[in-house]
This record gives sequence, C-alpha cells and structure tokens, in this order.
Amino acid sequence: MKTIRNIFTLLILFAGINSCMDEYTEVFTANSPVYMGWDELRTSVKIAESRDLINPGKIYFKDGYIFINEELKGIHIIDNQDPTNPQNIGFIEVPGNVDIAIKNNILYADSYVDLVAIDISDISNPQEVNRVEDIFPYTTPPYDEEYRVAKVDEEKGVVIDWEIKEVRQEMEYHYYPVFRGVDEVFYTMDAANGGGSSNGSAFGVGGSMARFGLYNDYLYTVDNSMLYMFDVNSPESPSDIGNMNVGWNIETMFITDGHMFFGTQNGMLIYSLEVATVPSYIGQFWHITSCDPVVVADGYAYVTLRGGNACGSNVNRLDVLELSDDYTDISLLESYPLHGPYGLGIDDQTLFVCDGDAGLKVYDVTDKQHIDDHQIASFPNINTYDVIPVNGYLFMIGDDGFYQYDYSDIQNISQVSVIPVATEE
Repeated sequence: MKTIRNIFTLLILFAGINSCMDEYTEVFTANSPVYMGWDELRTSVKIAESRDLINPGKIYFKDGYIFINEELKGIHIIDNQDPTNPQNIGFIEVPGNVDIAIKNNILYADSYVDLVAIDISDISNPQEVNRVEDIFPYTTPPYDEEYRVAKVDEEKGVVIDWEIKEVRQEMEYHYYPVFRGVDEVFYTMDAANGGGSSNGSAFGVGGSMARFGLYNDYLYTVDNSMLYMFDVNSPESPSDIGNMNVGWNIETMFITDGHMFFGTQNGMLIYSLEVATVPSYIGQFWHITSCDPVVVADGYAYVTLRGGNACGSNVNRLDVLELSDDYTDISLLESYPLHGPYGLGIDDQTLFVCDGDAGLKVYDVTDKQHIDDHQIASFPNINTYDVIPVNGYLFMIGDDGFYQYDYSDIQNISQVSVIPVATEE
C-alpha cells in the first residue's frame, strides 16, 4: 500500500513538472525587438531633405523622375530630366518600404503591413492621401543570426530594428516573414510592374525585380505566395478587392499583354488578366531551384537563374523560353551560362543582364539560339542588381550606386552619369 502511495505521489509530481514546463521561462541573450508604435507608423510618411544612397533596392521611372527605394526607410527622388546630370532632390520617409508603383500622380508604397498612397503632383512636397491598413503580412527586419530572437509583441507596433541584450521570457514560437534585402527577399524566422511595360503614359515603369505591378485600373502586389489586389480606378483612393494564392517561393512579377508572369524559385508561372479581378492560371515552366526574375517581349521570355544562398543549387544561367500566342505552351529554346545574375531588361532585340559582381552585360538577341555569340558590350567593374531600359537610356541600380547609360547608338554604349552609394568612414 505504501508503494502504491509513493508511485501516486511521483505521478502527481511529474505531472506538475510537465505543467510548469508548458510555461517554461528562460533567460538568454537575444535579438530584442525595437518597435515603432502603430500611431507613429501611420503618421510617419513625410518629405525630407535629400540623403545619400546607403542600401538602395528597387527602382522606378516616371515622367523624367527616378524613384529609388532605400531598403525599409523610404524613397529617394531623382530629377532625371537631364540623364547626364541627375539631381537627388528629396527623400520620402516611408518606414518599412520595399516596393513602389505609380499611376498618374499617385505613388503606391508598402509600409510594413500597410499600403500607402502618396500624391506626388508637387514633387517637392509629396503628401500621403490614403492608406489601406493591415493588408500585408507582419514582417520584421534582418537580425543577427548569431543570437536567438526574442518574442515579438505585435500590439506594441512594428519591429524596425533589433538590439542585442539579455531577455527573460516564456518559451513561445511564432513565424514572421523577414525582409532580407535584394539578395534574399523573404525568409521565415523563429521568433520564440511589376516591372513590366507601361499601359500608357499614366503608368511608370519598374524593374524586373519588382513585386508591384499595375494593369488598367488595378494594382497588384505579391509576396512569397499571395497576390494582393487593389482597385485604383480613383488613383488617390486604392481599395482592397481581395487576395489569392498564386503559388510558392514567388520572387518577382512582370505584367505585359494582359498577362502576369511570376518568377519563382522553381519556375515561371503565367496568369491571364482577362478578368482582372480574378487572375486565372494558364501555364508554367519548371526549372531547378534558383532565384529567377523574368521579362517578356515578342513571344519570348528571358529568365535569369541564380544559385547559392537561399536560391538553392549552383546553377547560374540565362534561359530563353518560347511562348505560344495564348501563352499556354512554353518550351525551353536555349540556355546560356552566367556568373551570378539578378535583374534584366529588354528593349526590342537588345537584352541587358545584371550579372551580379560580373557587371552589366548587353546582348543582341535577334538570333535566340546564339545569343552568347552576339554580346554587344560588357561593364565588369560594378556589382549590378536591376535595370530599366527606356528611350535609349538604361537606368541601373547596384551595390555601388545608380548608373545611367546612353545606348541610343547600340554599338557605342556609354556611361553618362552615376550617383554613388555613400561609403562608410
């Protein structure tokens, strides 16, 4: 009888220990979140004096102006009416900004979980005119991977930074998307047009690494798997019209000819915009795991595949895909080796490829099966990220700064200006 009582006592004690472990508290050195409160976030968009490029990201062109994203900070305004002498004239503070698109005089930008509409009709004094709140997933900035991540309290606001310090907390786990910069756009952490061509002068033009795109009266944005849709018939008053799952590991979006082309880590997906509010899947092309922006022109898709890091594999190449008239039939025409490609741009039969630290490469792609025999030019001493070719000028962003090239004489391409990234002292 005594033995039975002892066993019963041990069972009660063991159950108590398990119960305590369900709410286990630990002390450790961690990435502790630094917050911006919700009220501050939603009153933070404002014009500021021009500042140096530090961590430039996406680029966008509209009506003689270049807009350059400063990762998670805001948007540089460059007066580019004279490409040989671009002027950095201002900075729009937009916390959490990664991507932009412009219709008429309204600039759309993500600001952490919100979509913001900014009136830029007076370029010297942009004004926020509308905001769609809580439309995007809660994201956080990169953190020091040598340390664990402390618990995030969403009620305190958005995480704008981390500080390394000792924390005490209950063991708890939650997953948030983490912005990883131009090299690895989205990732998950444990926390205890697109580009494309314009549909007329109302729209601007983005690069091939874009996740924002405009088509007729609609704005589309995409994250790792979800497409978010907004009605912008009244540009100053964007309204949420829903979202839909369009795949997985999506990295870029390119809109042209009434179709949406998604570059993913596993291939290219094509959706029809015949019913713009309900994009419909019509085709795909699978490839080995890699990062892959895409541009489309004249029945061909050009896709750069980059290996390493979060992109997987070790393959670096350019794929040329032949598309049927209705985009339902896709075939690989040819592949060409590259060094470590990122974005690319196409103008008629001229292809511009950002080949990472191997620089900018320019090809005549008239003969699709012998593109490597028709390289027009190479600019090797720059680290390139994305490009936009417009009216004989190429706008290029890279680790070193914002570059412009005059390619009106395709056999004599010349650099005409540069705005360098500021160097640390």
